[in-house]
Amino acid sequence: MYDWLVDNDFSPHLLVDIAVEGVQVPPGYAQDGKIVLNVSPTAVRGLSLENDGISFEARFSGRAMTVWVPVHAVLAIYARENGEGMMLQGLDDGDTPPDPNPPTPPTDGPPEGGDDTPPKGTRRGHLKVVK
Repeated sequence: MYDWLVDNDFSPHLLVDIAVEGVQVPPGYAQDGKIVLNVSPTAVRGLSLENDGISFEARFSGRAMTVWVPVHAVLAIYARENGEGMMLQGLDDGDTPPDPNPPTPPTDGPPEGGDDTPPKGTRRGHLKVVK
């Protein structure tokens, strides 16, 4: 799955359960007992995908750190760009991986007379302005 995502110019992300014994990730980056790790070739160094675990070096807040994730701690692998991928374990039906780049909510609120929230189960597109 990883190779397919990279070959198709997607950014592979892993959703990891940090409560699994042996997980070594930087403290303070997890939410609700899970962490999203960007494992794209431009984000990590020394990526090793083995039968027993995944290891690599990455920068967190500018500091290089080594990450080790046992394979059974990986809940999902998916593309950041569209959220599509493979749920491996631990997620209930209907759960989706968290967006590693959630859109910023508007500051002026929804238009008058309507709700700005998309219907449940749909994803709102997001754009990044590059100058």
